[in-house]
Amino acid sequence: MSTAPWLTIMLIVPAVGSLLVALLPRRSALLAKQLALAVSLVVLVLAVLATAAYDPDKAGFQFGQKHEWIKQFGVSYSVGADGISLVLMLLAALLVPVVVLASWDEADNVNRSVPAFFALLLALETGMIGVFAATDVFLFYVFFEAMLIPMYFLIGSYGPVEEKAQRSYAAVKFLLYSLFGGLLMLAAVIGLYVLSSQQFDTGGTFDFATLRQHLVITPDTQKLLFLGFFIAFAIKAPLFPFHTWLPDAGAQSPTGGAVLLVGVLDKVGTFGLIRYCIPLFPDASEYFAPMVLALAVIGIFYGALLAIGQRDMKRLVAYTSLAHFGFIALGTFAFTSQAGTGAVLYMVNHGLSTGLLFVVVGFLVSRQGSRDVGAYGGMAQVTPMLAGVFLIAGLSSLALPGTNSFVSEFLVLVGTFTEYRALAIVATCGIVLAAIYILFLYQRTMTGPVKDEKLRLVKDLSVRERVVVAPMVALIIGLGVYPKPLLDIITPAVTSTFEDIGKSDPAPTAPVAATQSGGHS
Repeated sequence: MSTAPWLTIMLIVPAVGSLLVALLPRRSALLAKQLALAVSLVVLVLAVLATAAYDPDKAGFQFGQKHEWIKQFGVSYSVGADGISLVLMLLAALLVPVVVLASWDEADNVNRSVPAFFALLLALETGMIGVFAATDVFLFYVFFEAMLIPMYFLIGSYGPVEEKAQRSYAAVKFLLYSLFGGLLMLAAVIGLYVLSSQQFDTGGTFDFATLRQHLVITPDTQKLLFLGFFIAFAIKAPLFPFHTWLPDAGAQSPTGGAVLLVGVLDKVGTFGLIRYCIPLFPDASEYFAPMVLALAVIGIFYGALLAIGQRDMKRLVAYTSLAHFGFIALGTFAFTSQAGTGAVLYMVNHGLSTGLLFVVVGFLVSRQGSRDVGAYGGMAQVTPMLAGVFLIAGLSSLALPGTNSFVSEFLVLVGTFTEYRALAIVATCGIVLAAIYILFLYQRTMTGPVKDEKLRLVKDLSVRERVVVAPMVALIIGLGVYPKPLLDIITPAVTSTFEDIGKSDPAPTAPVAATQSGGHS
């Protein structure tokens, strides 16, 4: 195992890069873009090297570093990575350079500072990596809240120019929802500290490993603390019925902001469920599991039905995410290694497929100036390459076999079926609705005759745009055919998480016929 401080370096590089870009004068737009791209690529290389150095067979967190921060309150700078957090950091590191390139021209089209836009992206990357790397609960909370600031300004300042009132409303709504959830989590974090100070001779602590292994919490207290964390994560994900901020924020974000919002930031909520809620509050997690599973299944259908009825393409893609997060929550609270592994893999795959959908929709909107589905038609004749990428992203979103999302969705449903057969069967029916909203969207925008002669002037993907979509298309197909590299990293961490709370996969119920060599059974 490598002892290099990969995680600390991955935090320092985008933080310093953000500061340098922010200090550039407003007229240095091109330099800001180039510097932001260079910094994001360095972070991606570091993430790939850390993944290569990670040993999936070694239990616990790796690349750990711990230094006292606020000694009086037991707060430390403590970071580490297991298979769950590592793949999400890799996802964040991949999507940021994609977003920088995708926003290359879009950032020029608003009457705002271009260096500030790219500085906000790098600041957001720092927060995303920090929230996945933190192994101190208080440090996690700091990053959890700090991410809100750059995202708030990206929505409120760099969204659609002609929709100032709507984007301000969406930004404030996003912030208020998130702050409310963060306030509840802060109360639960303080509760953990008070309990640890009562039980440990060394005083209170926020160290995740210590709390997980040694803190004793009564079932009733677990329920209260669980709800504090759960509601915050359910809002962040979001899960039904905490989702109402998502379509507004997704529609009013610039393309790059929408990709990171739904591709990575929302994963902080689903990550928090499996990282903190289940290990710290196992009894409460089991008690509330039926409720969470019911909300997950409702979300699958509710999100899909709302997506089918949408005319705004950005809102449509945002509502599809509500359905996908239902599958992730379903897999997480089924408490089987298959479903849990599928849920974590789903987080990565959803970031790729939905991120690509937002990128393609952003390209369309930048060309035509409208998010309305009715403004398009027959685009495959005019922009065949863009239409092809749109189709690949859509097929991945509906989990077509051979694409990345199929593997994760299959694992979630199979793992859930072993414990909750009825819920798994009902959730499977939601796949049909996914096919409806994705194929209906593609049909209305890409197929048939060209709806308006003005659409014939629309240009196909440029060289830069092809570079943007190429890695995401390659991963969608590559992970659909060969997901083993990610599964090898994720599975041991998920299995260990469930084993620590006494959850093991159910034994097969079907009889196995015994045979004897050279004779009859």
